[in-house]
Formats: sequence, C-alpha cells, structure tokens
Amino acid sequence: MSTALLNARVFDGSRLGDPATVVIANGLIAPPGTAAAETIDARGAALLPGLIDTHVHVTEVAHLEAAARWGVTTALDMGCWDAGIPGRLKGLPGLPDVRIAGNLANAPGSHFVKHMGFGPSSTVTGPQDATRFVADRVAEGADYIKIAVEDPKIPGTKALSPETVAAVVEAAHATGLLTIAHVVSADTLTVAVRAGADIVTHTALTSELDAAFEALLARRRVVIVPTLTMMDGVVRNIGGKLIMRVLGTLMPGMRMRYEHATATVSTFRKAGMTVLVGTDSNDNVKTPCQVPYGESIHEELRRLVDAGLTPAEALRGATSAAADTFGLADRGVIAPGRRADLLLVGGDPSADIAATRDIRGVWIGGTRVR
Repeated sequence: MSTALLNARVFDGSRLGDPATVVIANGLIAPPGTAAAETIDARGAALLPGLIDTHVHVTEVAHLEAAARWGVTTALDMGCWDAGIPGRLKGLPGLPDVRIAGNLANAPGSHFVKHMGFGPSSTVTGPQDATRFVADRVAEGADYIKIAVEDPKIPGTKALSPETVAAVVEAAHATGLLTIAHVVSADTLTVAVRAGADIVTHTALTSELDAAFEALLARRRVVIVPTLTMMDGVVRNIGGKLIMRVLGTLMPGMRMRYEHATATVSTFRKAGMTVLVGTDSNDNVKTPCQVPYGESIHEELRRLVDAGLTPAEALRGATSAAADTFGLADRGVIAPGRRADLLLVGGDPSADIAATRDIRGVWIGGTRVR
C-alpha cells in the first residue's frame, strides 16, 4: 500500500524543513505529487531517515525486532564466531537490513579465540597469512573486514603485529572491501591509522591522543565509531577490576577513564574526521558490557552530543554519513528513489537530540513497524 505522510518536517541533514508531504510507494520514497492509497497526518513531527547502527552484534530475530522499535532500520554486524548466524538475519521483511563482518582478524591465542568462540580460521599468523584470511571472509559472505588491533601492554593480551594489520588492510582493499579496526588505546589507534584502516571503532581509554597522533590524522583520513556507551561500560566493568586499579597506580598510562573516550571524539572532530553512531549492542555475557538493542542508539546520540557534536552532526552520523561511509547509496537521506527507511519523532532533534526518543512511527523498506 502507498502511504502519504502529510505535514512532516523533513530533516535535510542540517535542519528541519517546513511541513511537507512525503509519499511511500513500493518500498521507496516516491516523487512529489504521487497519489497514495493511505494518508497519515504527521502534525508537524520530524521525519528522519531511518537510523543506521554501525556497530552491533546480532544473533537472533528478537535483536532486530527490538532495534526496529527504536528506529534502527540498518544494522551493521561487527563480528560473529559463525558468520552464518547474522547472515541468516539478512533480508527479513519489516526488520532492519543487516550487513556482516563475519570472523574478525585476531592473533593466535587471543581472547577472541579462547573466550569468545572465534575459530582458528579467524587468526592471522603473520603478514603472509593476510590474503588467506580475507579470502575466507569473502567466502563466508562478509560485507567488510574487521580487524582486532589489540594492545600488548594489557596483561594477557595477544596482539597482531603492525605489519600484519597493514597486510590485512591491503588484502581487504585488493578485494574492494572496507576495513574496520577494533582499537582500545592511543597506541592501537596509531597502528590502525598508519595501516590505512578505513574506520576505527571504540576509542582510547588509557590516555588522551597527543600532538603526534593529531599530525598523523592530518595525513590520513579515517572514520571513527566511538561506541561511547560501551566505553563507559568497559571503564566501569574492566577498569574497576583490582588488577587494573593496581596497574593504573603503578603505570598511570594504564588507568582507564571515560574522559579519555570523549577526548578521542573531540580530537577526531577537530581534525575534520567523520564520526558515526554505533552502539556495540550485544547480549553476550562474555563481553565487558551488555548493551541493549535499539534504545542504546538514542543513548549513543546523547553521549556524542555531550562529547561536543552538534545534534545535526550526531544525526548525520546515524544517517547520511553512515550510508556514505559504508557505500549504502540507497538510504541515509529522504529523497525520491531512496529506500523508505524512516523515523517519525516529536520535537526537533536537530536542536534537542533527546527528541529522537519521542517515536511516532518507523518504516523499514516502506513497511511500518507495529
């Protein structure tokens, strides 16, 4: 059924427009003036592109259902020990569109293998193994390549060498795939950016980024997905452990602080880098923090604004900028011919980011979420 949304104030990436009519037909935004079988009066509510969560871990339909209720229309899975699990969630009607990383590159003996269930195929033994690793990910249907860049200074950590990280990035780029680097510190951010990673996810937690890193950013552009909600959880649940408190006393450079995470966001923003919205949603008790599906994207938007982004910048990080970064050319903006992934909310979220929680309607591929 075609639907006309009357008196909707469309978010154009910067601000809300005057009340207008947006028509949904055949799962797409229809040209202006298209007739519709059904009309809904938006009564001046804000119409946003559907939200793109750029860092999730989904393993069942219930995760997508929860995300959809909160306006998430695209979910980018960032790693699973069995790519077939999130892979089976692709293309389900009326639920968020899913893209997957599959197994993430990690070092032999890492906690990803020992504790998180990732198999031997996910380990990269050295630069010479990078092409094999990427080929395995392509075979399992990965839409992009995830690389765990760990910090060997953290007790018990097994880390890929900088040369291996760079080799995986090169092999992924040779197949036309983006690379996303999991980072945990200033040192790992430096390794990832020097290696040419397209995107870094998470932030530095044990220190702020120095002038040398700022100079590196000036030479190499990179997108960041800070996952501030998860960073707060890591600080509370890992940084608060006795061994980390002791290390922090003996080695101040090992003391985890949430303020370092927000400072990372500030550094990237000041350097003109794109900041995207990702929650690290998961329900895995083996992770440092379980982050709820759907609702957490609104918490993440708030945290990013608190860290210095404008509400409009944060919204772009969950819509047009996310779509552009991941090559999702059919979504992210409200325009004729684009997917009818839409979020209708009260208030003006371009001025007050909390307004995104006042949800009046969600459409995924033209299907309204009930």
